[in-house]
Amino acid sequence: MTSKKSPETESLTFYTPNKDQGLDIPLSHNSVSAGFPSPADDFKEKRISLDKTLIKNKEATFYARVSGKSMIGAGLDDGDLLVIDRSLEAENGKIAVCFLDGEFTVKRLHIEKNTIVLMPENDSYKPIRVSKDSDLLIWGMVTYVIKAV
Repeated sequence: MTSKKSPETESLTFYTPNKDQGLDIPLSHNSVSAGFPSPADDFKEKRISLDKTLIKNKEATFYARVSGKSMIGAGLDDGDLLVIDRSLEAENGKIAVCFLDGEFTVKRLHIEKNTIVLMPENDSYKPIRVSKDSDLLIWGMVTYVIKAV
């Protein structure tokens, strides 16, 4: 993964997937119970590639690290790693990385007839109503969030 931080980018640091190297990790055939544990011998291993699982379009996929707390209600915490697909169409109600007036931000899209509002998921932040004078590019759609525990 290589890092690239744009000078005008203060809230997101972007990364590109390393396409030359795959990482196969053991995967249990069974799901992991969040209730009562299941016997360990029920687990049989196969391999999974996180790149193949998380990335549908390598050329259009990027990672970005979240900085800030405006999306905590959506489960996006400071330091989380976002998987962003630039080939997906913007959809109402989905989370997008937007380039607005020279800065990147991640927000939930609220799209009506002639109006776009970038909605935070934290009551401490105000929605951003995009005006006709705003310079908005919906840069990509968030497809996964990778969290540290």
